[in-house]
Amino acid sequence: MASSPHSAIAEASRRTGIDFGYLLGQAQIESGMRSGARARTSSATGLYQFIEQSWLGVMKEHGAEHGMGWAADRIQRGGNGRYYVTDPNARQAILGLRTDPRAASLMAAEHAADNKAELEGMLGREATGTDLYMAHFLGIGGAKKFLSQMQANPGRSAAGMFPAAARANSSIFFAEGGRPRSLSEIYDRFAGKLDRGAETAARALPEGMQFAIADTAAPRIPGIDVILGSEAQGGDDAWLETTLANLNVVRGQKPGRVDGVSPYRPTPETARLAYLMLANLGA
Repeated sequence: MASSPHSAIAEASRRTGIDFGYLLGQAQIESGMRSGARARTSSATGLYQFIEQSWLGVMKEHGAEHGMGWAADRIQRGGNGRYYVTDPNARQAILGLRTDPRAASLMAAEHAADNKAELEGMLGREATGTDLYMAHFLGIGGAKKFLSQMQANPGRSAAGMFPAAARANSSIFFAEGGRPRSLSEIYDRFAGKLDRGAETAARALPEGMQFAIADTAAPRIPGIDVILGSEAQGGDDAWLETTLANLNVVRGQKPGRVDGVSPYRPTPETARLAYLMLANLGA
């Protein structure tokens, strides 16, 4: 049985270390959390709206790491840099994986991880979810240019730096009345968009899962009793007790406030906790 989008995203976060809140927000923005979503004007398909070339590229690079070696092995890259699959049936099957929540989430997370490593090498700091979304929006080269210029001159107009992107996305690059938005304005708008996307998607989470990303100042459920599911591995129970203690939670009791824990930017520990909860819930 195919994974639900929420459990697939939690697994992808656990496997790659990419922020769960970022992946959740991106999926909400791109597809409204709909695995079968298809764009009207391009080949973009699935939870993360991969176009064909982007999908073939990331699948070639990372598919084998997640049990999809059969797909990676059939993808070739031509001298012009474009990816292709010679067998039409295999090509259809590989592109069809974009509508599988697990495959799409894993490849989106791996793509984000590749971008994260490259951005951090340039920025000299940890990449945020908004940094990663800039790479998704502008490509890695465009994101590096955007972020480096924003560090130096945050008030600079973005439209002059990215004229093609500005023409295609005027509502992003220009405010009402045609005023060009600055680099920092666009960055802040994307940050808010990701947060709202994560919050919207979080409302549809199974009740137990909501704890892992819920506002710790105002928990939505009266008590937590975590039971490890079928995906739990040896040592998970001891790890779980330690993690719950760090989050100021005792099994079966109402969670308390935890300073420094951001509800929509979970740590790898809370992403793993979320995954174990979902495994138990069968989501």
